[in-house]
Amino acid sequence: MSEWRIPLSDLDYGVEEEAAVLRVLRSKWLSMGPEVQAFEQEFAGYLGVKHALAVSNGTAALHLSYLALGLKSGDEVIQPAINFVAAANMTVAVGATPVSVDILNLSEPTIDPSEIERRISPQTKAVVVMHYGGYFCRMAEISSLCQKHNLALIEDACHAVGARYRNPDEPSSNGRFSGALGDLACFSFFSNKNLVTGEGGMITTNRDDLAERVRLLRSHGMTTLTWDRHRGHASSYDVILNGYNYRLDELRAALGRVQLQKLEPNNRIRRDLVAEYRRNLADLPTGWILPFKDYKGDSAYHLMTAVAPDEEVRRNVVQSLKNRGIQTSLHYPCLSDFEAFGHFQIDQLEQSRSFARLTITLPLFSTMRTDQVAEVCTVMRTAASEKSVRRQLAPQQN
Repeated sequence: MSEWRIPLSDLDYGVEEEAAVLRVLRSKWLSMGPEVQAFEQEFAGYLGVKHALAVSNGTAALHLSYLALGLKSGDEVIQPAINFVAAANMTVAVGATPVSVDILNLSEPTIDPSEIERRISPQTKAVVVMHYGGYFCRMAEISSLCQKHNLALIEDACHAVGARYRNPDEPSSNGRFSGALGDLACFSFFSNKNLVTGEGGMITTNRDDLAERVRLLRSHGMTTLTWDRHRGHASSYDVILNGYNYRLDELRAALGRVQLQKLEPNNRIRRDLVAEYRRNLADLPTGWILPFKDYKGDSAYHLMTAVAPDEEVRRNVVQSLKNRGIQTSLHYPCLSDFEAFGHFQIDQLEQSRSFARLTITLPLFSTMRTDQVAEVCTVMRTAASEKSVRRQLAPQQN
């Protein structure tokens, strides 16, 4: 279908973004410069971290984080089996081995701390956590594990920009934002994210040493940038390590600055839409699960997912939604079942494989209307109920 009546995601772009782009175009400076610097400062200030370093995309953020930590051949990186493939791809890119770990369960599809501990070996050097759908992993347990075993902790926070973690052991605390909970954190600003620049990403850290390595690695290991030389702050440069071109440009940085201003109100809208979904889907037939139903924290509400009782029901509901012009997706297939990763460890991933077979990602975006949520839910309830009735009648007809 070329056009969806209700798409999976959509942009909140308007005159503010147009003005930001025009400002950059009129400046005639497009490569990394003052807009990028301002975006980094504003992002770091919002999250309450020392360093925010803008990069070309979320995958680059992961790659640079691994490189900054010195991950290499022979090292192992523990990570969730339910995640976008970028974290595992970049593990392979630095020569290390991705070790896939199961999620907790179908109701809480984030990495299982007990499985992390079970997979730790002498080769383990880092743990990657992914805050699925904008909902935090069990960070208190995971942070304690990483400290105990001297492992680097990397937040894949691509779903969780604006989410705030409140440690259950510190009930009086205001909590900390995603991006401030590990050694490094990685964000994506892809077109389906809560903060959108098309492409683009950010690395955050409170460690000066890691920030300096990322800063060098993202721009060929050069000691100064073109913008520095343009302003007369430098006339030459040295290359002190082998780096990459993972810089963000001014146009995307300008868009990011506007989107950052919209983030909190838009996340509140997402929260209200998720609540509407949950009210409308409360009477789904037995066997359905709405993940994070009892979540108590401050989510970014990036995804709205539902877990079907079996694969046939899932297919029927997805097709019914498609017939009405409603787009759905799957976040995500189980990592170890991809052909490229089949030769890595693939056992003990029962919950992840079940989740990948049964979950449906439903439309959710900040410009979505409540009547659209109601329509999605009506189609879902009807399709799910029809299948449930047929299943109940089947034994009587035999």
